[in-house]
Amino acid sequence: MKTLTKLFKSNIREYGMLIALIAIMVFFQWRTDGILMKPINITNLVLQNSYIIIMALGMLLIIVSGWIDLSVGSVAAFIGAIAAVMMVKWDFHWGATILLSLLIGALIGAWQGYWVAYVKIPSFIVTLAGMLIFRGLTLVMLQGEAVGPFPTQFQKLSSGFIGDVFNYEGLHITTLVLGAILSVILIVLDVRARNNKLKYGFEVTPFYFFVVKNVVITGAVMGLCWLMASYKGLPNVLVIMFILIAFYSFVTSQTKIGRRIYAMGGNEKAAKLSGVNTNRLLFLTFVNMGVLAALAGLIVAARLNTATPKAGDGFELDVIAACFIGGASATGGIGTVIGAVVGAFIIGVMNNGMSIVGIGIDWQQAIKGFVLLLAVFFDVYNKNKS
Repeated sequence: MKTLTKLFKSNIREYGMLIALIAIMVFFQWRTDGILMKPINITNLVLQNSYIIIMALGMLLIIVSGWIDLSVGSVAAFIGAIAAVMMVKWDFHWGATILLSLLIGALIGAWQGYWVAYVKIPSFIVTLAGMLIFRGLTLVMLQGEAVGPFPTQFQKLSSGFIGDVFNYEGLHITTLVLGAILSVILIVLDVRARNNKLKYGFEVTPFYFFVVKNVVITGAVMGLCWLMASYKGLPNVLVIMFILIAFYSFVTSQTKIGRRIYAMGGNEKAAKLSGVNTNRLLFLTFVNMGVLAALAGLIVAARLNTATPKAGDGFELDVIAACFIGGASATGGIGTVIGAVVGAFIIGVMNNGMSIVGIGIDWQQAIKGFVLLLAVFFDVYNKNKS
């Protein structure tokens, strides 16, 4: 029992937010009379929040580095506008449009990263300027009007579903197979991580807790896949999200560049004295954020089948809130990919649940603001306590 208490205290951010997510889902499942967990609503929940989760992955690295990016909503809108103009007015191929849009996103990230990393202008100022610049350029590109529709292939980026190779009527078997494969991979990775800790003498969780945790995770994965399989299967955007989450989890926990980002956020001067090129590293985090914001902009445009001047409005608030609610520290150096994803789902479930029960957008904003404040207070309180 003491071991479990110690384990929970040492991982209070991660476990606390996961418990909060489960509690919120149970509450809204009850308040919505079971609508929340219906397959069609789960699919809508994924589609509605995919862009927030994707941008949260990039924002997490910036926040861990000790900075922030206020421009992501405007950048997403600008990229959506560029993509719309290229496909609708300039008759570009949808594939070339996606590649060029991601490249433009990288250039935008590089432009902002240069001012922050090398000129040493605070990121708050640089990205606040970027928020205004790219919102204005969005209006210029669209000339104040919506542009669309888009080719069917481009729309499938957000609204499409993976095919079923088994062609079984009434149940998407491919989704269940992929869910089983993912579950096995997660278990194998967890076993390897546990064995490595034992090999080098690190403390590990009790075996029964390890088994229960993997059973719960497998049950959650297969339960989600079952719900999806009973509807249309896995959305394309969910597959993209899984790949990105796995990639960034690996980068942040298993690679040298990931460890250096955390070191830079924890103490930039110490990291620099240790030989880390902090300027280049910070520059690359903004380039990465630009690419992910561009991808999110493409997904939003594909989902709406049109680019509008108001697209991306307020996205930056939800993205930043997702990271902080998920356990990222406002002072840098702390935060996990899974935490950011959990934080994004907390916001998404709250938005979806409150909309279903009829809570107005005004109270939704107030409640989300209160939750964000509590999350940051929780971080500060635990830091002072330790």
